Amino acid sequence: VQLQASGGGLVQPGGSLRLSCAASGFASVYYSIAWFRQPPGKEREGVACISGLGNDFYRDSVEGRFTISRDNDKNTAYLQMDNLKPKDTAVYYCAADLGTVGAPYCAIVSQAYGTWGQGTLVTVSS
Repeated sequence: VQLQASGGGLVQPGGSLRLSCAASGFASVYYSIAWFRQPPGKEREGVACISGLGNDFYRDSVEGRFTISRDNDKNTAYLQMDNLKPKDTAVYYCAADLGTVGAPYCAIVSQAYGTWGQGTLVTVSS
């Protein structure tokens, strides 16, 4: 069971990036997947999640700018990030909750997720 996050990089304010979270060893379509981030010098915070039934949830500061999705054929989840701001600079992590199959809703609380990928750095700067 493994998650592999990728897609980070340097982008100018107002730009876009798409992060990928490739799952292996399990079918991610049945489980809640979430993205978290840890800004420099700050604690990790939840960004967005998608439940096993496909419902999504976002933290207020990214609502309308970020979109979480999944491609079941590729067993991969994505985080499309548009209109990026310097405050979005962070190491981004994806995580999976393998404890519940087909959950109708998800939450961006780190304690709910037991499987984590390595981080990918997103830097928003001019």
